[in-house]
Amino acid sequence: MRERAAKVVRGPTPRRKEDDQVVYIDTNSAPRILFSGEDLLLEDLPVGTRVVYPKPPIEGLANPGAAIRYALNHPLGTEPLYAQLVPGMRVTIAVDDISLPLPPMVRPDVRETIIEILLELLDANGVDDVHIIVANSLHRKMTAAEMKRMVGTKIFDAFYPDRYYCHDAEDPDGMVHLGVTAMDEPVNINRRAVESDLVIYVNINLVPMDGGHKSVTVGLCDYDSLRPHHEPQTIRDSNSYMDPKTSMLNTKVERMGALVDEHMNVFHVETALNNRMYAGSTAFLAKNEDEFTEFDRMKFEAMRWTLSKMPPAAKRKLFHSIPAQYQLIACHAGKTEPVHEKILERCFEQYAVNVRGQADILLCGIPFISPYNVNSILNPLLVQVMALGYFHNMYRGNPVLKKGGVMIITHPCYDEFDHNHHPSYIEFFNRLLPETRDAVKLRHKYEEEFAHNPSYIEMYRRGNAYHGAHPFFMWYWGENGRQHVGRVIVAGAKNAHVPAMLGWERAESVTEALAMARSTVGPSPEITLMHHPPIVMMDME
Repeated sequence: MRERAAKVVRGPTPRRKEDDQVVYIDTNSAPRILFSGEDLLLEDLPVGTRVVYPKPPIEGLANPGAAIRYALNHPLGTEPLYAQLVPGMRVTIAVDDISLPLPPMVRPDVRETIIEILLELLDANGVDDVHIIVANSLHRKMTAAEMKRMVGTKIFDAFYPDRYYCHDAEDPDGMVHLGVTAMDEPVNINRRAVESDLVIYVNINLVPMDGGHKSVTVGLCDYDSLRPHHEPQTIRDSNSYMDPKTSMLNTKVERMGALVDEHMNVFHVETALNNRMYAGSTAFLAKNEDEFTEFDRMKFEAMRWTLSKMPPAAKRKLFHSIPAQYQLIACHAGKTEPVHEKILERCFEQYAVNVRGQADILLCGIPFISPYNVNSILNPLLVQVMALGYFHNMYRGNPVLKKGGVMIITHPCYDEFDHNHHPSYIEFFNRLLPETRDAVKLRHKYEEEFAHNPSYIEMYRRGNAYHGAHPFFMWYWGENGRQHVGRVIVAGAKNAHVPAMLGWERAESVTEALAMARSTVGPSPEITLMHHPPIVMMDME
């Protein structure tokens, strides 16, 4: 399929032309699909609602293996990888964890393809001291089955567990202090990586905040190194952390990453994927509803009916079992900054949509998955992350929503947590939020207590739990959204106490939520629906 350019359209509901992608429209009576966790809603929106659709997928590279080899042999800012290899040297391959991409992609995962090529090259040049480290930072460690799926049976059997393992930010002997930045930010990095002659970082850049200096500096750091940029004021000072040029988060990471590059020899292999999340029987979910065929409508109604009869756990299992059909659209290798710049260009080509004019009401369906609940539950704190953290920040320029506007989300907001993956979240939600939602107060009063809690440290190190400090970072993640949005209304929440705990309001339906919102923004509001997944970002004019 040919890549198509984006075009802004106003006026009555337009039809898409052959070579144009309509990125927003004025609705008449055509209903629109919204995710509500693991459920699908079909909503009639008010006439004049602006619906922003993702761009169609950029065509994947015809020969990914050849593109990867070309990148390794023609790197940016450094010598080809083969020219840097010496028999007997120590090499560490670091790789993003399965928080990317979402959902996990069909096999072979692009990481498997890249690592297979790297291992062939290392072996051909006499390099046999090789470790593969999952750069999970303070995320949960992956299970053996997840690690096997990511790299394939051949690599897993050859390297796991002694030479293929997850980063441990709490290993007392496993970290090295590289120094502090001019702003007194400590940089502590995984010992194996620091003491290697060469670190090859294999990255998937799903959104523009991924990759670059963030890969090593965050992926292989510890709690003390994460604190300087994962804190409330940094997030408040980031005018969309999806726009690196205006992100204080990115500024701090780059400053710390420069220190990493002074001490370590890092060769980056960065990739960009298209947004082909759906294919086959679920392909209709990525389409404009005006273009549904009768068969598409039948499939949608069948899926909606089936989901309505299933318990939440079964629906989660169903959705998590459907791999995404992502394809590689770019691969660059070499030094940190020139590589990242090239990959960012490709990411924005896939995701960025031109939009004029802010909205009074922003409507978002919250899907079943986030970077922090792969094979798990989207608990209330993660619903907050998706709404105020990710979806609010999916812009460059200005926020989609006017200052003080109303954000309406659709999600059941179950009071449900994964005790294995998110134990510290449970205490944070039930003990701390009833006392205060003030991010600064939470940071100063409780964050270090959770971070150094021996039980949480043990569950992080020996199990598959997120670090004890992680729920704090997730709360901070929504901080600029909280400062900007006037009200958040949850349509279809199954209880009142979860939205109330988050500082939100509850409505039975989208229609009721819109009526509630009009009391804040007036009787004739500008309404925008972000129609995702797949990912859509807005270049706001």
